[in-house]
Amino acid sequence: MNVAELLVKCMEHEGVEYIFGVPGEENIDVINALYDSTIDFIVTRHETSAAFMAGTYGRLTGKPGVCLATLGPGATNLMTGVANANMDHDPLVAITGQAGLSRHHKISHQYYDLINMYEPVTKWNAQIKTGEITPEVVRKAFQVAGQEKWGATHIDLPEDIADMEVDASPIKPTDRPHTEANPKIIKRAVKLIEEAKHPIILAGNGITRQEAITEMRSLIDKSHLPIVNSFMGKGTVSWENEHSLLTAGIGGQDYITCGFDSSDLIITIGFDMAEYSPKDWNPDGKKSVIHIDTEEAETDENYPVILSVLGDLKANLQQLGEQLESKERNMEWVAGVRKKALDEFESFKDDSSFPVKPQKIIADLRSVLKEDDIAISDVGAHKMWMARMYHCYEPNTCLISNGLASMGVAVPSAIAAKMVHPERNVVAVCGDGSFQMTGAELETAKRLNLPIIVLMWRDDGYGLIEWHQLKKFDRSAYIKFGNPDYIQLAESYGFEAMKIEKAEDLKPALEEAIAMNKPVFIDCPVDYSENMKLTEKLGDIIC
Repeated sequence: MNVAELLVKCMEHEGVEYIFGVPGEENIDVINALYDSTIDFIVTRHETSAAFMAGTYGRLTGKPGVCLATLGPGATNLMTGVANANMDHDPLVAITGQAGLSRHHKISHQYYDLINMYEPVTKWNAQIKTGEITPEVVRKAFQVAGQEKWGATHIDLPEDIADMEVDASPIKPTDRPHTEANPKIIKRAVKLIEEAKHPIILAGNGITRQEAITEMRSLIDKSHLPIVNSFMGKGTVSWENEHSLLTAGIGGQDYITCGFDSSDLIITIGFDMAEYSPKDWNPDGKKSVIHIDTEEAETDENYPVILSVLGDLKANLQQLGEQLESKERNMEWVAGVRKKALDEFESFKDDSSFPVKPQKIIADLRSVLKEDDIAISDVGAHKMWMARMYHCYEPNTCLISNGLASMGVAVPSAIAAKMVHPERNVVAVCGDGSFQMTGAELETAKRLNLPIIVLMWRDDGYGLIEWHQLKKFDRSAYIKFGNPDYIQLAESYGFEAMKIEKAEDLKPALEEAIAMNKPVFIDCPVDYSENMKLTEKLGDIIC
């Protein structure tokens, strides 16, 4: 058995189902070993897409997704997706082929020091320099990737080591122990919450990662605390729950921000600071914070932690829920905020203007998708609208990358999501700018016979950048580009393709796409003049 074969056997012991990647000269030993493995190798059209797929697989399963690239440009292409997973706290193990050890001391074809390159974008990484350490390296890579907070790890395998004979065996994975907060800390948290006049919860994706949704919902129902979700925490409680203040994070003064303004205690739970800077919701740093998470908080002058409740969220939230008194609170202001936000959502359902308004697109999409169907937003102006107005019943049903927030994430992620949940409808919501970055993965979806739906908001430019330019300079520059005939392009990849010609066509098109159970592409022109109208509206909101 050579090292590449041992590496694959170790991954089989880790329960790996798929590896996403692109074959190359320096990883052919691993590719050859995979051919006789129980693991399916999913060939992608770009290494960045492979990492996006692995990250989404990890987020939805809780098991590290795995991606593979060769050295040099393969590894540098892979890095963007690895960094995206690491900052979004998706569990991922990246594997790169590498030049033989005899070339590492000098300038050599396609050689870069990948350990140093990957160090800032991973939780841990290592090179396999001798075959005997392979089981330890693999076990640690999966262990670290899957520990809170989840993230990316990296294994670098030189081609001469990959081909060496080795006598070693995989290390059996073991369950990780969970720690709970000291009961005294729980009691202090309960006291602070019960003494506060207007406490509010800011819920992040850590609650979903820790599988603490049931405990979170029980706590809300008993304590009657209002709760607002971050972009990646959407669905922590159903948007129909009377305590839900929906989603915050778009920036500026929104209806939801009024909740923070009137609060005297902010309880962050499973909150990832990279998502939503405390400066945006606690600008003067005067609101006290109870930090409930698996790790200590980042030091930030706008995040004044008066108590940290650390450890397993599931156990700690259960303790809090059991000890907090059932207390009636004044929910009138919560109802007022909800009404304003939901009235805005409802008011565009029958809008017939064309190009289609963002609010109308979202209303139609929400109306056709079931509660557990999955919408995946790419990065761009559409992301801001989806985050603000696409309301969720369940966690991980609106996937938004909001750490690194890399464009091009939606189509690869939709492929992975459909592989994990073939029984659900999966829609990739893209802009035409973000779609072109990974649009070649339409071929991957068709080859794998995955009936995903790609809903493209087309404005023939980088709409989010134009939005920022108009806000700051009152003019835009260098954001327009040309587009192909997307109907022909999608059809050439084997997708069914539809072009929206009037607003009334969108909902029937979405319903038809779902009924087809095939890969479908929908080209929908969008009216992004609504962006600046929203900016003006947010500026007029008075708490």
